Amino acid sequence: MPLTLLAAAPPAALPHTGSDTRLLVAVLLSIGAIVVLITRLKLHPFLALTLGSGLLAAVAGAPFDKLLASFSTGFGATVAGVGLLIGLGAMLGKLLADSGGANTIADTVLARSGTRALPWAMALIAAVLGLPLFFEVGVVLLVPIVLLVARRGGVPLMRIGIPALAGLSVLHGLVPPHPGPLVAVDALKADLGVTLALGLLVAVPTLIVAGPLFARLAERWVGPLEIPATTTPVETEKHERTPSFGAVLATILLPVVLMLGKALADVVIDDPKALFQRVFDFIGSPLVALLAATLLGMVTLGRAAGFSKERISATVGSSLGPIAGIVFIVGAGGGFKQTLIDVGVGNAVSAWSSKWHISALLLGWLIAVLIRLATGSATVATITAAGIVAPLAAGMSSTHAALLVLAIGAGSLFLSHVNDAGFWLVKEYFGMSVGQTLKSWSVMETVISVVAIALILPLSLVI
Repeated sequence: MPLTLLAAAPPAALPHTGSDTRLLVAVLLSIGAIVVLITRLKLHPFLALTLGSGLLAAVAGAPFDKLLASFSTGFGATVAGVGLLIGLGAMLGKLLADSGGANTIADTVLARSGTRALPWAMALIAAVLGLPLFFEVGVVLLVPIVLLVARRGGVPLMRIGIPALAGLSVLHGLVPPHPGPLVAVDALKADLGVTLALGLLVAVPTLIVAGPLFARLAERWVGPLEIPATTTPVETEKHERTPSFGAVLATILLPVVLMLGKALADVVIDDPKALFQRVFDFIGSPLVALLAATLLGMVTLGRAAGFSKERISATVGSSLGPIAGIVFIVGAGGGFKQTLIDVGVGNAVSAWSSKWHISALLLGWLIAVLIRLATGSATVATITAAGIVAPLAAGMSSTHAALLVLAIGAGSLFLSHVNDAGFWLVKEYFGMSVGQTLKSWSVMETVISVVAIALILPLSLVI
């Protein structure tokens, strides 16, 4: 069955028997089994995630024929979305590496930033790129540059890797036009402009704490990392012709500009039937934007370096082999996430939260945290939490409704772990073990979530 069909036709929720306690036990056992299979038995993460999904369905009492449909749907939807982006990003990254374009960027960053300023420079670059880009697109564009800068500058990978990941993640969770905040803005009837302004206000100090400052701790906790050979741009041969910095920057920023144009069109035109908005919706979609950048890179990078057509084709083709394992692992993470959703974990969390009596902002954050922990999806956590607390936003001012959107977004980032496709994406790209990924990426996500809500709650008293 084509991946697009799998992604477009999700199955009905898996039936389960027993109480919500049984669901909780099923979730804990399946996650624990995945961790043990990978860390103790050294099983490949793809197989561990697949077996973990089966254990989850078995303990929850779901039929195995339904399990296969659910896992396949999650796998297909993830590969159809994230997998395609990873493939296109790998092609663009290979062109950057082989043409000398990545070296050009690395040399420029190193020349204009001292060793001490590198983490701050990477955080700023990631934040700028992360404003309109989906997290996965930002990762595949930034990782090759981060790895090369780390090696060329002799800087520990965690010191600049964490600021780069934090810049992408903070913007993804807190600032429109990312899908999670946009859905919450619509559900809570918040003002998009106010949410964007307050989101940036909260995002800046959150990025500082979770990025350059936390990177120092992560560097000590994780220890020295060997830069993975399969995802690292190699030192390229010296070419008589190399792409200019302007050409390289324009190629990398093309998807940023296209996605930003789509976001502005959605806000300014706000008419799905209008021709201009339909055009921008198409060219600004992540897949089309990254495809356009890859095609442009063949000219601005490959041809600029003097590559023949055959050399460009060979370069693009050789980029896909090393990332096949990453795509399968990320896809299996999506299958596990879909299984969690379909056995009813999200509904159980919603039922528990209806019995709480606390501040609307804190309630929205806590609900998003629980759903994020259970399902691994920031978007699912945002959508569900926004739907639960939507009645509470009816009498709120525009600023408080915007802060509620941000509180939910902050909760949706809490503690990414083995049921999150992003966890495996970061693990494989940076060549870390599960334990190292938990100490760095997972803790960084938690720091973002906690610092953001710690800023949002007092801000609601001032504004």
